[in-house]
Amino acid sequence: MPDSRRGLLLGIAAYSLWGAFPLYWPLLEPAGAVEILAHRILWSLVTMTVLAIVLRRTGQIRALLADRRRRLLLTVAAVVVTVNWATYIWGVNNGRVVETSLGYFINPLVTVLMGVFILRERLRPLQWVAMAVAAGAVGVLTLDYGRLPWVALILAFSFGSYGLAKKTANVEAVESLTFETSVIAPVAAVYIVWLMATGHSDFGTHGTGHALLFATTGIVTAVPLLCFGAAAIRVPMVTLGLLQYLAPIFQFALGVLWFHEAMPPGRWVGFGLVWVALVMFTVEAVNHRRRQLRLTVEASAV
Repeated sequence: MPDSRRGLLLGIAAYSLWGAFPLYWPLLEPAGAVEILAHRILWSLVTMTVLAIVLRRTGQIRALLADRRRRLLLTVAAVVVTVNWATYIWGVNNGRVVETSLGYFINPLVTVLMGVFILRERLRPLQWVAMAVAAGAVGVLTLDYGRLPWVALILAFSFGSYGLAKKTANVEAVESLTFETSVIAPVAAVYIVWLMATGHSDFGTHGTGHALLFATTGIVTAVPLLCFGAAAIRVPMVTLGLLQYLAPIFQFALGVLWFHEAMPPGRWVGFGLVWVALVMFTVEAVNHRRRQLRLTVEASAV
């Protein structure tokens, strides 16, 4: 199989698995979102440590620990991804799957906005139009919900911050996630011990199968990440950028068709505006890349 096709299939697998997460987290109920999060962090650390050893990445991890700047950036990444995971699990387990999908739909736009205000990047005219349409969508959805869609906004901004910190740190996926989970793991462990000591833990109190499901949270976290990492080096960034919409599309479909969440007309209008903004943004990005490639070819031919 050609490497590019393998990369495409791995990318589809990664985003499809992320899109199916709303089916997984409810299986861990009646545990609350924070307990599920704490177990996800601990079991992810166990999984990533095993992977780091099997893949012989321990040397890279030692080098990472010696780099103060990267340690600081990945500590920030660990904090914001913890916020992201907690919000997502809470949203899914509290009947807000559609709103969580909104967070990942608007995440690319939020990432670009952060690039403007933090990295001083410049937007092209059509990108500004897309941003204005997206802002209008948030306004419409705020009126429809009767509140800001805070679950979606927290997910979008926390994941955007996570991506920014990871991009700046420039550390491979296995080493990065191993470090990130090790930073938060002590807090997670203390919380789990406290739950057990006070008799409020759901781990191990609902049968062996339920306990084993908790143990799979590390694998569920690691597998799509590894698929994504393998895809990222095999397919163009434009392809990867288009694939990222698979996860929220699946989440949205699950929220509407599987969990039967309400979608009144105002909400459809808000989501429609988001999709229009994303189409504008994506088409502009693809056309800009083509223009840049054409100019590069023409310049090399001179």
